[in-house]
This record gives sequence, C-alpha cells and structure tokens, in this order.
Amino acid sequence: MVKTVGKGGWRRIGSHPAIAAWAGAARTAALQTLATTSEDWRCGGTWFVGVDALPNEPDGSIHGTPFPWAALPLPAEPLHRAQLSVIRPGYPQPSPEETPAAFAFRRDRDAAHLDGLLPIGPEKQRMVKEPHAWILGLPLNDTRASPLTVWEGSHELLRAALFKALRPHPPETWGGIDLTEPYQQARREVFATCRRIELPARPGEATLLHRLTLHGVAPWQPNDTAPPEGRMIAYLRPQLASVEDWLTRS
Repeated sequence: MVKTVGKGGWRRIGSHPAIAAWAGAARTAALQTLATTSEDWRCGGTWFVGVDALPNEPDGSIHGTPFPWAALPLPAEPLHRAQLSVIRPGYPQPSPEETPAAFAFRRDRDAAHLDGLLPIGPEKQRMVKEPHAWILGLPLNDTRASPLTVWEGSHELLRAALFKALRPHPPETWGGIDLTEPYQQARREVFATCRRIELPARPGEATLLHRLTLHGVAPWQPNDTAPPEGRMIAYLRPQLASVEDWLTRS
C-alpha cells in the first residue's frame, strides 16, 4: 500500500467514468437513506456519521451499478456496507456528546484521528479493534466544502510509534493493548512535523489513504457552498485478518 499511495500516504484517483457512475447510483441511495433514517445528526446537527448506511452489495455494486474496481489500484475483495458521511453548513457545532476540549480539537485540529484505533471502556483506552486494509473516499456530490484533510507522511511516524509500543507483547495480544499514550505522543509529533493538506474531490474521483494516515475533516468555511443535502462522501475500509498485518504490512 505504501507504493500505491506514495510517500505522502494518500493518492487522488480519476476522474473516471466508472467511478462517476457508481457515485451517481450511490448518491441516489444516499438521498433515500437521509430521507428515511432515524439516525441522529451529531455536532449540533451538522454531521451525519452514517456507518454502514449505504446499501451496496458485498461486491461493491449499488442498485445494479458495479463498483469501479478496474479504475482503482486495489484488488477486488468483499466489502462492507459503505459509510455515508454528510456535512452540513456550520460544521462543527458544540454538542452534549462532546466535552469542550473534544469540540475544540474537532474545530482546531479537524478531529484528526487514526481509523481503527477505538476508545474502549470507561477510560476510553485506545486499542486497535478494526485493523483496516485501506481507506477509500468516494465523493457523491460536487462541492469543495469541508474537505477531507490529511497529514502527509504521518503513516510512517504512527507506524513506528505504535510498533515500538506493541513490540514487547505477543502479536496475538496487540488488539488488547492500551495505545493511548504512544498514540497521543505520536499525534503531537505529526502536528509539529507533517504538512496538513486539504483534499477536496468531485464525483468521478476517489481518494485513497494508507490505513495509518492521520486524517480528519476541515470545518465548514463561511464561503463554502454545497447542494441542499450537504457535502456527501462514501467511505470504505475493509478489514485485515490481524493487528499484526495492520501494523507491519506495506
């Protein structure tokens, strides 16, 4: 994957008609989901998280439109239902589910995070519970508002820090090791040394991230515009067999 995405830990793909066709079908499904869902919007009503919200098949097809494997530098594999991430004007807003410090981090640092490293238990210890193979973002409508953000080269800093913390333990136990402190220290190093870039994309394009790349969502700016439904992106993150694969594979 490092060679696939380059040293920066990300790659823009397309524009390609097969990606555009899938995005069109997914947008139709997304609008149906938003019209019928009972899921609450977070961040003061400005973010629809939408985990597993799109009705794609395991082969990635949606409403009969095939997934654009041929346009992607990825081998075809079974897929989960895609996340539907939707951002509305004003994102982010304070909300009861976030502390003031968490809101400030979302506003000032794009809620930068490493996918798969989840807060576990009452102390919210960070553990690798979802060892993703890669992260693929597929824009479903045409807007540059609240784009995906990444810290270039962060995947190698995070890999080194987490491997140092896990190496003393048997690999089969890595998913149960508290990584809160080394992760937070590595994230501070990323902020200090890696360039933050914004990656807006349009339907027909895709953004591929290395699974260890630190990334987030930029706040909605006063001059940002989007269709009435807001900024919509579908995300896919198939999982690897083990945390060891997640950390040591290229």
